[in-house]
Amino acid sequence: MVDDEIAGDPVSGERWVRRSLQQLQRGMSEKKYTLCCETIRRLLLKNDIRLKSNVKRLTPKAHPDRDLQFRYIQFQKATFDSAGYPRISVDSKKKELIGPFYNNGQVWCEKGTEVNTHDFPGDATGKATPYGIYDERHNMGFVYVGQSADTGEFAVDCIVRWWEEIGCYHYPKDVPELLIFADGGGSNGYRPRLWRQQLQEKLVDAFNIAVTVCHYPSGASKWNPIEHRLFSEISKTWAGTPLTSYEVMLEGIRNTKTRTGLQVQATLIEKKYEKGKKVNDEDMAALAIKRHSICPMWNYTIKPRKNGK
Repeated sequence: MVDDEIAGDPVSGERWVRRSLQQLQRGMSEKKYTLCCETIRRLLLKNDIRLKSNVKRLTPKAHPDRDLQFRYIQFQKATFDSAGYPRISVDSKKKELIGPFYNNGQVWCEKGTEVNTHDFPGDATGKATPYGIYDERHNMGFVYVGQSADTGEFAVDCIVRWWEEIGCYHYPKDVPELLIFADGGGSNGYRPRLWRQQLQEKLVDAFNIAVTVCHYPSGASKWNPIEHRLFSEISKTWAGTPLTSYEVMLEGIRNTKTRTGLQVQATLIEKKYEKGKKVNDEDMAALAIKRHSICPMWNYTIKPRKNGK
């Protein structure tokens, strides 16, 4: 009866039962055997069969250019640092429901805050879409909290706002080039056309600054500096605190600090962004994009066009 329900690993020899003790007990009752669940459990343990959960140990086959891309990212970083040009790391943080919802973590208090038993989006007062920009050289983070879709237009608008309000004051206004490290997917991935088209029009042409973008390979986003230098620290700051309003969320982001001197600013974005905007072939052909010789899929430079055309 148990043999048909045993799964296992032929390499390690580990085995486990797919049915619960109660199901085994009922099955044995049908065969006229009466055993309690504890007895069944001991018999299974005696045969080295026990409860097992999934273990994340298998690594999907890496892209053949993965290591080459990492080396190229380090080369670009060193090149921009030696020239004194700005470089930033960007990404979207996990969307958050605004309202009395459960938030992982614990806080020191006399009584835990009561929250909803279910995280139904319909019960939320809004949904926050945080987009982060991390300036590693100055150890400063900037988070723009949107209230709608996470799109390429939204991502570029956040970068443009950062450059207008912060970047151009930390770096010379006539700096010729900006380096952006981004993940391979999402609103700022290497596939979305809207991301590149918006960079060209709103940042490159508007400020006459070339932008080089280097994307991390799929499954390697945790090496993007913004993930472990900014987003992880924000999650620690508001751990166990329900994000009951946008103000609470913004305050949690702004209060994020580290012993190494991290400073974080947060701004709420009122503009609404729509999904599904398309960029046609003609508009893409008009972009001044130069692919790099190394991993051209992930590395490219967008140069200013004369008169923005």
